[in-house]
Amino acid sequence: MSNDELLLIAGMAIVTFLIRYSFFALGDKVHFPPLVKRALRYVPVAVLTAITVPMVLLPDGQHWHLDWRNAWLLGAVVSGLIAWRYQHLLSAIGGGMAVFFIARWLLA
Repeated sequence: MSNDELLLIAGMAIVTFLIRYSFFALGDKVHFPPLVKRALRYVPVAVLTAITVPMVLLPDGQHWHLDWRNAWLLGAVVSGLIAWRYQHLLSAIGGGMAVFFIARWLLA
């Protein structure tokens, strides 16, 4: 790795740290408008969706796999149904993982 690359990585780390630390350092001194506060509540859901959907729909990273032989899709659908029906996060994660591993074992 060259010095330029190391400098770039260090600079990005410093900028990221300062932005995130500023919210802790300023604490209650920062007051967001109600619209911004409401919008920030959706950030975790949006980030989680952006991470999981490509993995579920494109398991090999290149081709759509939208059929019953996609263990990722089966696990995600079951997890979503459990979360919707029972609204219990741990059950949704456990049920989705169980279906995923059973499907991988049966379809392998």
